Amino acid sequence: MAPPPSASLPLGERVLALAQTLQFAWFSGHLVLMLCIFRYTLSYITFNYYSGWARFTYRVSFLSAALTYGIVVYKTWRARQKVGAKYPGGIIGLLSEENVQYLAMALVWLLAPQYPLALLPYGIYSVFHVATYVRGNVIPTIQPNKAPAGAKPQANPLADAIGSFVKTYYDASMSVVAGLEILIWVRILLSAVFFQSRSWILLCLYTAFLRARFAQSTHVQNAFSALELRVDSMVGAQGTPPAARSTWEGVKGAARQFHAITDLSKYMSGSGVPKKTS
Repeated sequence: MAPPPSASLPLGERVLALAQTLQFAWFSGHLVLMLCIFRYTLSYITFNYYSGWARFTYRVSFLSAALTYGIVVYKTWRARQKVGAKYPGGIIGLLSEENVQYLAMALVWLLAPQYPLALLPYGIYSVFHVATYVRGNVIPTIQPNKAPAGAKPQANPLADAIGSFVKTYYDASMSVVAGLEILIWVRILLSAVFFQSRSWILLCLYTAFLRARFAQSTHVQNAFSALELRVDSMVGAQGTPPAARSTWEGVKGAARQFHAITDLSKYMSGSGVPKKTS
């Protein structure tokens, strides 16, 4: 993340310099996304899912998400171009990039029928992105630390509080995101079972997305492991019909086969897809 403007500049010039950066557009996109989710939530809890405001804020949420992840993808691509680096594994390596996946999925959600659950993972990510940017860029721009040379900079209470919030809740929130992403897949599956509009196409696209997330995110892997243990405990209970146990074993076997067949690391010149924790 780029450093804040020089503290020697007047406040107006510092704010203007900050607002002219691509990073500020990224921050603004996340902020708009959060505001739109809040407004959509008001429509949702009052059962006005398809009102004009609900439709508008839902679409703008994913448009903002596409903008923010598009900026990150562009900056990564530009940085690689400057040094002449290419993505390892070609197109598969590009698709294994986390930000590319979220950009693609944001565009899918933008065009798909409404699935309110799909807003939540993007919203949670935006909370932490906005908090980090405010702490590292907005606060130092508005209230720069002008400690004398050689003196220890004074801590900003608001910046410290934001840093503490991020440190305390980040990992737990990423686990919540992982659980939500699995729940979204179940929601789409139910739509496909009842042949709702474009649900089978969406199921295929989202399955590919979730498979990629499983390959990269330890939080998603842990969420699947916890789900497997919970269902194992349920079907292993006394009185569970043998047919239910057999069905569950079949589901697990099919899932493992799908995992093996779709292991992209086999097609990336021997270099595995890097795992991420977010």
